[in-house]
Amino acid sequence: MNEPQTDYDSPWKDIVETYFQEFLAFFFPQYHQQLDWSKPYEFLDKELQQVVRDANLGRRLVDKLVKIWHVNGELTWILIHIEIQNQHESDFEERIFVYNYRIFDRYRRTVVSLAILGDERPSWRPHKFGYKFIDCEVSFKFPTVKLLDYQTQWSNLETNRNPFATVVMAHLKAQQTTQDRSARKTWKLILIKRLYERGYEREDIINLFKFIDWLMSLPLELEQEFWQELNQYEEERKMPYVTSVEQIGIEKGRTLGRQEGIEEGRTLGLQEGLQEGRQEGLQEGLQEGRQEGLQEGRQEGKKQGLLLGIRLGLELKFSTESLEMLSEISQIQDLEILEAILTGIPQASSLEEIRQIYQSRQVSE
Repeated sequence: MNEPQTDYDSPWKDIVETYFQEFLAFFFPQYHQQLDWSKPYEFLDKELQQVVRDANLGRRLVDKLVKIWHVNGELTWILIHIEIQNQHESDFEERIFVYNYRIFDRYRRTVVSLAILGDERPSWRPHKFGYKFIDCEVSFKFPTVKLLDYQTQWSNLETNRNPFATVVMAHLKAQQTTQDRSARKTWKLILIKRLYERGYEREDIINLFKFIDWLMSLPLELEQEFWQELNQYEEERKMPYVTSVEQIGIEKGRTLGRQEGIEEGRTLGLQEGLQEGRQEGLQEGLQEGRQEGLQEGRQEGKKQGLLLGIRLGLELKFSTESLEMLSEISQIQDLEILEAILTGIPQASSLEEIRQIYQSRQVSE
């Protein structure tokens, strides 16, 4: 049975952008209260990539940059830089500091860096970076939220209507059931049924379903059981919000088809998506493979032709004395050197002159 790897990053990126106001209200309420939500805010992800494109400071996972207005009686805006970090990173504090000052250097505006730590190390809690030499000191602090801390607040999460209560519950259960996919299927159903029971609107149920479904991936057999039980549940409630939306399956199917090409569909939409993804991936792979194969084939064919010509030329001119040299020449991969050897055989008066042709070129390279 194929065991899909849990992708924690892609669903987080989408859900933060879909529910940004709720994100701040849930994790950083002190910042949420100081922002003017009557004015539109703007995601500057492309600008963020340009600002940090040459920062080789570890793998970036989920990062967001948001231009938003500040409530202070003046027409002014600030920038909120968000990092969702789902694995331990030794240089995380330094990277946040570098991103923060590079964003400030570009915009000359207040930059607030906020971090969500979704890893499984309870003791890893980065929150500051700095250095000092004599009286010269740099100090940078940023607020963080550790998702593991919500394990002791489960009852509060269950009663909280903020979408990110569901997000945190799904994240924690996805981590806890990594080695027990049957338990994951059970919790996946519990969390999705909770969306209906808590009275979320149809659009919110679909948005949060996408997050849960992506995060809590299942092997094919359990996935099929999950969809059967979910379909039955929706029919009982007469609320077919998810199982009737084939587009969800199609979008996910395309992604799985391109990346793996092995997952079998679970709904008509997912089956169609997988088929499209496999076809696109197959065509791309065949085209790339043909091109690479032709190129390698031409190179190898030309090499063998040159070696054959060199062998015949040396045997005709120097008889059996050239056998030892042929073993040396056969190790040469550079076609230009082989061409130079073949061209030089008619003018050479000794094997030593032939050897000088390729040894001098190899040294110069």
